[in-house]
Amino acid sequence: MQRIPTPGSGQAAFPWLLPIAVLAWLFAVVWASLGGALEALAQAFMPAFAGLVALGIAAPLGAYFAFLPVRRAVDSLGLRWLTLMHMWRIPAALVFFWYGAQGELPFLFWLLAGLGDLVAGCCAATLLWRPGTPDRLRRIHVFGFADFVVAVGAGLTFTLIGDPRMALLTILPMALIPLFGVGLSGASHIVALNALRRRASAA
Repeated sequence: MQRIPTPGSGQAAFPWLLPIAVLAWLFAVVWASLGGALEALAQAFMPAFAGLVALGIAAPLGAYFAFLPVRRAVDSLGLRWLTLMHMWRIPAALVFFWYGAQGELPFLFWLLAGLGDLVAGCCAATLLWRPGTPDRLRRIHVFGFADFVVAVGAGLTFTLIGDPRMALLTILPMALIPLFGVGLSGASHIVALNALRRRASAA
């Protein structure tokens, strides 16, 4: 009988590929923010910044589904680690609360994004002491993705209507959230839910 491959099984092709790509992405965001390129882009045409956010989601998803080495590298992490990585949203929520409390972000945006990220990060953190059953993983990723849609939608709305406070997202550390964390989070939710669907089909 032919063995059905599952996420996390076997060896990842080119295991160095994933961390190098992620670090390069992180470096590019930091460089563009420190160099003022992001701020200049936002001042010249703010919707273009929203396009970068969308690209940050589409690019990793496209790489995952189009290139087998990337897919193997991601799948080798396993669903547990793909979920635990969302704990980064806890400090992200605190950053939203900090700037929001000072009136430097639109109220509705930082409230939705901050609260959603805090709950999503705490849900992911429960895997530190609870088993990652398929049902639990599915609930975490469904909620996390719903929060992702709400937060990104609110952010894009305020960006497209030209709220000047959204320019804060071009400056570190805030720039890391929409241009790095959002892409990884959104892509990982879709990858994890797809893996859970494949696992259920195989069973």
